[in-house]
Amino acid sequence: MDVRDVMTTRPRCVTAETPLTQVAELMETEDVGAIPVVDNDFLVGMVTDRDIVVRAIAQGLDPQRTRVSEIASQDLVTVNPGSDLSDALEMMARYQVRRLPVTDDDNRLVGVVAQADVALQAKEKAVGEMVEDISQPPAGPRTFGPDDSDRVDVATYGSTTAGPDDR
Repeated sequence: MDVRDVMTTRPRCVTAETPLTQVAELMETEDVGAIPVVDNDFLVGMVTDRDIVVRAIAQGLDPQRTRVSEIASQDLVTVNPGSDLSDALEMMARYQVRRLPVTDDDNRLVGVVAQADVALQAKEKAVGEMVEDISQPPAGPRTFGPDDSDRVDVATYGSTTAGPDDR
């Protein structure tokens, strides 16, 4: 089965200049957690609900004035519509993402394939394994408190700032 068999075609998109409030409203209306960012038909980024919270709200940015270009991910993993679905699943697991933009050879956005799209089409066992692989949490504690504000999650980022013994 190919990606084109399960992908969502003609997904709702935004431009780099779209304010975050409009992106959030579109996410609510469309019931999606990620929206492609395009320049004409060309994929230039992806913005998620998590990007809005972590890269804008938590940083004190005004969502009415902040543009998508300020927070969207631009280093993207994409698939081609003719790619085998198993390759797309492998990429989702490898990169720990639940959605992949689908682009043609010229980087024009033609769709989005999501974990949910695959679940509707795939066999139960494969879906269960995919969900398990994609949803693996990083190992180690995720503690955050008044004395821990300068620490970074080692499992996620691979290093830390000064620990209690290094201060």
